[in-house]
Amino acid sequence: MQSDLRIRPLTEADLPAVIATEKRCFPEDSWPESVFRSALMDELCFWLAAEREGRVIGYAGMQAVLDEGYVDNVAVDPDHRRQGTALALMRGLLAESRRKGLRFLSLEVRAGNAPAIALYASLGFETVGRRRGYYLRPPEDALIMTKYFEEKEP
Repeated sequence: MQSDLRIRPLTEADLPAVIATEKRCFPEDSWPESVFRSALMDELCFWLAAEREGRVIGYAGMQAVLDEGYVDNVAVDPDHRRQGTALALMRGLLAESRRKGLRFLSLEVRAGNAPAIALYASLGFETVGRRRGYYLRPPEDALIMTKYFEEKEP
């Protein structure tokens, strides 16, 4: 149930839970703790934690470069999926994107990850490209999906 879900800024104290979730979600390509630490200190980055019953069960992060936004990572602990957590995290990133006055928010998603693609599409993201062989373990293409906040330039 989503009612007890809390979305808040990610803090350094959350890193042990984030690393554990990262390893469960991406066992072949998990980011080291140092990457998350660097992102938390980077003024261009914005990270959120999803917390339920005092426990971090997911996280999402993005970078804002000038007026462009790029999602770095979205992960929800496998035991807590399909409960609206990723949706809430993405809504938080979208709100931050609008607050920052970004023109768009873009991300890569595994071409075979139908649930994630459906989630992003439900939020207004559209497929704008494909990166062949983007993911290495296991090998797979990435779809580039983008949500525009203002009209696209011709």
